[in-house]
Amino acid sequence: MEKIWLKNYPPGIAAEVDVHEFDSLREVLRRSCERFADLPAYSNMGASMSYAELDQHSRDFAAYLQNTLGLLKGDRVAIMMPNLLQYPVALFGVLRAGLVVVNVNPQYTVPELAHQLKDSGAVAIVVLENFAHTLQEVLAQNPALKLSVLTTEVGDLFPMIKELITNVVVKYVKHMVPAWHIEGATEFNAALRTGRDLMLHHVPLSQDDIAFLQYTGGTTGVAKGAVLTHGNMVANLQQLGAWIAHDLLDGKEVFVCPLPLYHVFALSSSLVFMKIGAHSILITNPRDLPAFIHDLKKYPFTAIVGVNTLYRALLDAPEFAEVDTRSLKVVIAGGMAVQRVVAERWKKATGKPIIEAYGLTETSPGVTANPLNIVDWTGTIGMPFPSTEATILDDDGHELPLGEIGEIGIRGPQVMKSYWNRPDETAKVFTQEGWLRTGDMGFVDERGYFKITDRKKDMIIVSGFKVFPNQIEDAVALHPGVAEVAAIGVPDEKSGEVVKIVVVRSDLALSEQVLLAHCRQHLTDYKVPKIIEFRTEPLPKTNLGKILRRQLRNLPAP
Repeated sequence: MEKIWLKNYPPGIAAEVDVHEFDSLREVLRRSCERFADLPAYSNMGASMSYAELDQHSRDFAAYLQNTLGLLKGDRVAIMMPNLLQYPVALFGVLRAGLVVVNVNPQYTVPELAHQLKDSGAVAIVVLENFAHTLQEVLAQNPALKLSVLTTEVGDLFPMIKELITNVVVKYVKHMVPAWHIEGATEFNAALRTGRDLMLHHVPLSQDDIAFLQYTGGTTGVAKGAVLTHGNMVANLQQLGAWIAHDLLDGKEVFVCPLPLYHVFALSSSLVFMKIGAHSILITNPRDLPAFIHDLKKYPFTAIVGVNTLYRALLDAPEFAEVDTRSLKVVIAGGMAVQRVVAERWKKATGKPIIEAYGLTETSPGVTANPLNIVDWTGTIGMPFPSTEATILDDDGHELPLGEIGEIGIRGPQVMKSYWNRPDETAKVFTQEGWLRTGDMGFVDERGYFKITDRKKDMIIVSGFKVFPNQIEDAVALHPGVAEVAAIGVPDEKSGEVVKIVVVRSDLALSEQVLLAHCRQHLTDYKVPKIIEFRTEPLPKTNLGKILRRQLRNLPAP
């Protein structure tokens, strides 16, 4: 498809970006730490870390991984924690050592965590001790899984007194750390102390080397690792950086990150702001609105990233009216569609529009975005980023004309290399012409703006997180009282969609409460069904016996 969107690009944005400016994310970090050494890099819960300290801590951690653990280039290291100061230290330590980051949702259940650790072949993991009990159970159930375990506490990189008080409160006052014991586990701070006296060995890195195994679901419900190279990630931070650079100044911005860094949308956004020397405010628990808004009041923030549900929650909080947004320059939303009412309320409250962007884990993740100079909500996902091709495909992978609805296809330097050890799944998502099939249906208008109309896959989006029906169905079907089950997404005012399951019981005594308790044992909270519908008739199926989820979505309950 001709890049018709280029003639509608905002002034100053080029058609292409220099994707070869950095040979790796390690080089991006090095330059930022040199240029902005004395500036604050990250703050969390009132404690801060400068770029010089980030450089030192990540160097020490990298040296520990190389020397004490003996890890070699390409080895996978899992990081399982929310937004804390330890996250960027662990992240860049792993990358500086020439290793691969495996981001893990800390809320994962035992089966979910076990799958990701085994599938990735992780040889080490950094885990917040609040979630160490889950890891303990995984290791007990999988004795063949050999992992070097490093544990950290919430306040580990805080100043000494604040660290002590925070860790005592978290563990003994709020009782947020379930009992755990993992033989041989090492404390994160101890690893940093050890690493300080060790040499960091230079490992050659190129854009072809793997930086992340970023896990995403699939139509099978089995999470797959998208192989994201240093080149993929560098390209995307250059693309997003070019899109928003006009309004931003090196070393002067304050970026609020309430989305979890283990999610690729927040991860990539944070790298963009790290590159320009921004002061990033890491929000550990955005659901704690009083604490979140306290931070918004404390820092004169100039940029924020979020999802529709988060912006709505802020707008609904009376205290948000007291937040000074006069310094605000850039408001980015992704992960799920932005609702018109939220966009309009936000613009009225802050004077700044929400810039809706679109992407996938497989594209590192940014693909398209609305321009920063929009006045009002557009109802679209905007135009493709520089150095990006986008098109609309029919079922055979052929391009469709303007205005026709088909599957959105993407090509560009940010598109993943493959799925980890899954050539079968990789082949399914790429056409012969190299287009990545997104699974999202939509069209492009004469201006080059893309609009999503539906999803080709049965994926459910809950507050920006992907939920795949087969995974839900597999978990529910484990209950002996379930004969048939189908999982579908239904609209929800707060989270965009919620999971609904339609169940045919083999045991009529099975209650909603019992089934929900069963689900909570096997599924992360946002995947747990919010609606359960029991039916007595068999679920609608194809001739081959496949349950027709779309038909269930369209049929009223009996």
